[in-house]
This record gives sequence, structure tokens and C-alpha cells, in this order.
Amino acid sequence: MIVLLGVVVVILGFVTRRNPVLVVGVAGIVTGLLGKLSPLEVLAAFGQAFADSRSVTVFAIVLPVIGLLERYGLREQARNLIGRLGKLSAGRFLTVYLLVRQVTAAFGLNSIGGPAQTVRPLVAPMAEAAAERTAGAKLPDRLREKVRSYSASSDTVGLFFGEDCFLAIGSILLITGFVNSTYQQHIEPIELALWAIPLAVCAFFIHGSRLLLLDKQLEREMALAAAENELPLPKGADK
Repeated sequence: MIVLLGVVVVILGFVTRRNPVLVVGVAGIVTGLLGKLSPLEVLAAFGQAFADSRSVTVFAIVLPVIGLLERYGLREQARNLIGRLGKLSAGRFLTVYLLVRQVTAAFGLNSIGGPAQTVRPLVAPMAEAAAERTAGAKLPDRLREKVRSYSASSDTVGLFFGEDCFLAIGSILLITGFVNSTYQQHIEPIELALWAIPLAVCAFFIHGSRLLLLDKQLEREMALAAAENELPLPKGADK
């Protein structure tokens, strides 16, 4: 039972708000040592887990590559590219990306996008550039974060509702396997995939309308920010 002290390390780490990756790593080392594994065996266990779950831990390889691309001007080139497209606003651009993300996910191409490899280095800077060109001024930090959050939401919504239209996705196979074995049904994956198409269409129109409304929200909030900056200071405020 002493090896369960690794769980205590996880709880204490999360309670004290430490880095989750560091907490889990330390908990794994503590658990291995309490289980009478040598340091080399603990290291081998980490390596084996990484190899067995490489589809989950591949971000550890992707992030340095994205960092190098950003250092050599990927974000700036993305902003320059969107600057050449005159009438493409932030909301319209994100709506197009939502459609592309949903269609590619429906064909099983889930890894073609994502927060780390696509949204942060490409989609968010392009949406920010489109919003600044439309407004004719730099975005305040608050509105910049808002555009970034909408960029991430277009990727998440597109993937979540698009992937279920692909009959070989893990969630579809899990649902059909559980229902067929538990309730003695005979549901085929293609049946669930077909029923997911109307839901994906509804999700596109609902979230797409929210993305198109983003332009008006940015315009209104930019006007308010400009008006606040033009207000005279109260008497004595400069003292």
C-alpha cells in the first residue's frame, strides 16, 4: 500500500497549484522508487510509457518545431498574408477555418489542425491581423485575447462535431461497442456517423453565426475604447 503515496504527491501538487507535468512526473518517480524499482528501471518505465502513448505525447516533439518556426517569422508571415486579403474580416476568416476544420475532421484528418500546431502560430495571428486591418488600429490586449479565444473555439468546435461523421473514429467505435454489448443491439458505426452529419451542420451554423457576430462586437468595443481614450482627465488626476 505504500506505493499509493504517489497519489498523495499528485493531490499535494495540484492543491499547491504546481506545474501538472512536473507533479505527475515526480509522482511517477516516487511511486517507482517506493515500489523498489531502481532509477534505471523507473527511467525505462517512463520511456516505455512514452513509446506506447506516442500519439498522446507527440506534442513534446511538435512544440519545439513550432517554437523554431515562430522564431524565424512564421507568425509575421501569417499576418502579412492575411493583410493582402482586403475584405476578409476576423469573423469571416474564422468561419472559413471552422468549415475547413470540420470537413477535414469528417474525413478522419484530425491531426491537420490543433491548438499547438495550427491555432497559435497561424490561425490566431491571422485573425488578429484581419481584426486590426478592419478596425484600422491595434487591438487592446483584452480584445486580442478575445480573438484568440474565438480562434481556439473554431478549431475545437470544428473537430468535436466533425470527427463523429467519420465512422472509424474512436468515439463512434466505443459507442457502438458499448451499446451493442450492453443492450444487445446491432448498431453499425455508419449509422451513428450518418446521424452525426445533421448535428455537425447545426453546429457549423450556430457557431459560425457567433463568429460572424464577432466583427460587430469588435467594432463596438473598439469604438468604446477609442471614446474612453479621448475623454479628458478629471481635475487633479494629473497630480
